Amino acid sequence: QAAVPSQVVPGADPSARQLCFAWGPAEVLVCETLFGRRGESPSRGEGGPGRALLPGTLTAYVAGTGEGGSSSSRLFVVRKDQDIYIQTLRKLFNESHGIFIGLQRSEEELAGKSRKAQLVQVSKNYRSVIRACMEDMHQAAILTRDPALHSQYSTQVSILSAMELIWNLCEILFVEAAAAGPLLLRLLDWVRLHVCDVDNMVHEVLSSENPSKHELFWNVVDVFVLQGRMDEARHLLSKEASANPTSVNMYKILDDLMKKMPVPSLGNTQTLTEIELKWQHWHEECQRYLQDGTFASNSHMESICKILLGDEDAILEKKDLMTTWYHFLVTRLLYSHPTVKPMELRMDLFLGGESSPEPLDTILMAAFEFEMHQVIKECSIALSNWWFVAHLTDLLDHCKLLQSHNLYFGSNMREFLLLEYASGLFSHHSLWQLGVDYFDHCPEYGRVYLELHIERIPLNTEQKALKVLRICEQRQMHEQVRSICKIMAMKALRNNRLGSALSWSIRAKDAAFATLISDRFLKDYCESGCFSDLDLIDNLGPSMLLSDRLTFLGKYREFHRLYGEKRFSEAAKLLLMLMTAHIAPCSFWMTLLTDALPLLEQKEVIFSAEQTYELMRCLEDLTAGKSDKQKFQDDDVETMKVEMLRLALARNLARVIVKEGTLEGS
Repeated sequence: QAAVPSQVVPGADPSARQLCFAWGPAEVLVCETLFGRRGESPSRGEGGPGRALLPGTLTAYVAGTGEGGSSSSRLFVVRKDQDIYIQTLRKLFNESHGIFIGLQRSEEELAGKSRKAQLVQVSKNYRSVIRACMEDMHQAAILTRDPALHSQYSTQVSILSAMELIWNLCEILFVEAAAAGPLLLRLLDWVRLHVCDVDNMVHEVLSSENPSKHELFWNVVDVFVLQGRMDEARHLLSKEASANPTSVNMYKILDDLMKKMPVPSLGNTQTLTEIELKWQHWHEECQRYLQDGTFASNSHMESICKILLGDEDAILEKKDLMTTWYHFLVTRLLYSHPTVKPMELRMDLFLGGESSPEPLDTILMAAFEFEMHQVIKECSIALSNWWFVAHLTDLLDHCKLLQSHNLYFGSNMREFLLLEYASGLFSHHSLWQLGVDYFDHCPEYGRVYLELHIERIPLNTEQKALKVLRICEQRQMHEQVRSICKIMAMKALRNNRLGSALSWSIRAKDAAFATLISDRFLKDYCESGCFSDLDLIDNLGPSMLLSDRLTFLGKYREFHRLYGEKRFSEAAKLLLMLMTAHIAPCSFWMTLLTDALPLLEQKEVIFSAEQTYELMRCLEDLTAGKSDKQKFQDDDVETMKVEMLRLALARNLARVIVKEGTLEGS
């Protein structure tokens, strides 16, 4: 196994097991090592692969194992949020991001019904994303042949289904805050949408040749009644009446009762008092028929009449058809208290005789008790990622329902959960881009978190580096901009991509690094006789002022360009300026003087007498600065260059004197 820089847990017994760890950007490498007697081995039951259901807790996955001996060990990669690595959940993260950003940018001026309608629509958009993701996951589970993947997909379908169930209830109770009357209608829709265990039975009965003779016929009628689907129940009962003429009279009475049942409607203008009065008269009528024994000859119809009266025992007899306590709750309210007010939803519930409720039951009960903070807390514990609680809390915060709840360590609940969710996104190779926007909308700590996380993004490619750099520049994160540019400049330099390295160092405004790269350019020129990356050097512009060496590089390249364009006089002035102004490094003077040779040998005199004297002085300063030992070590080529330069300078000076004397004489 590769060596990993790690730390040992403080206080551990050095003669026994050690738990070593090394921190990474979003994960921990954990290694259990034995230092005991030969033959000891770690217990097989310890530290195995598992998955935590608590967001933010560490989830261990075995990365490798070692066998027996005194150094036997096991290696684990411990990740903070594993769900973001599930490919099929990408739609959930990507599409909900757009909804989240839209909500933050929405018109806060909208008030009253307009604002509430907008928030309800946002909630429905979130739910549609959950459902779409759930359907994709269901299809993936059907298509896969890998049992492990099938199990994983099926588990995710169950989790997503529970998430939508909870979100929908929170939407009804908290976001829409449905009033008495419409509240029950919303809860009925909620039950119909999410209690799907009986759908196959309904389909089987309705698709048979003679539904009224099917063994499950009355079960289906009961299901429709329990879910308040009166029209469908009456339609099925009409088939029973047609098949059994003796029951026509009972059917008509029951059909009339079901038809006349007063139920609040969204567009109804009646007051709650009027609805309650009508419901009381209807309830008395149902009671009268039951007491008269009208349905005594048909136990199924008698049972339905008892359900219409809200008889709790009769409803409990059908608990196998309801499957859940919240279905029972809504059915009981429908037939005993149809105008229930939100705050009258209390938990005297049927839980199927269980000794302790499941996490989902605990969450739903907290919602019915209007304990929003308890809902968020229980969801954080039960669900396997931060997505749900982060987005639900943000929505509730926009509904002005969490304004008074601040956490004791400084941030409010909304910001804390968004920070946790976004931090998890930053451990993914591409989803980190979504995390940036979440940090942007955390006013207290978002900026600090973004600065810390963005420095940990691996800059694998130049394209990714530019993307990160653009994000930092848009937010005036100057320190991070410099850091990224320096990292990329160093990477380019290691790969001998001098042009890219110089470009990054200029962007970082790093004078020392720009000097280093400029020296590399000059060294390569001395070795090869030509420049690389001419486009970059030719277009340095004001950037060349970042360092003296970079200025020299730009000006020296300009000298070559002028020479190539046969603008010899301008080239000569620039060359001399580079030396006399001490812009050129002394180590490069011999190269500059050598570049002057072709100009000294031109037919037309280029250098004036004064310029020639300056060149002579530079040559003498260069040779005089060397010790005798250095001169002795200089090769013959260097000696020959000096002699040629002296000769060329002397001849040029003679030509200049003759020329200037001739001009004066004329």
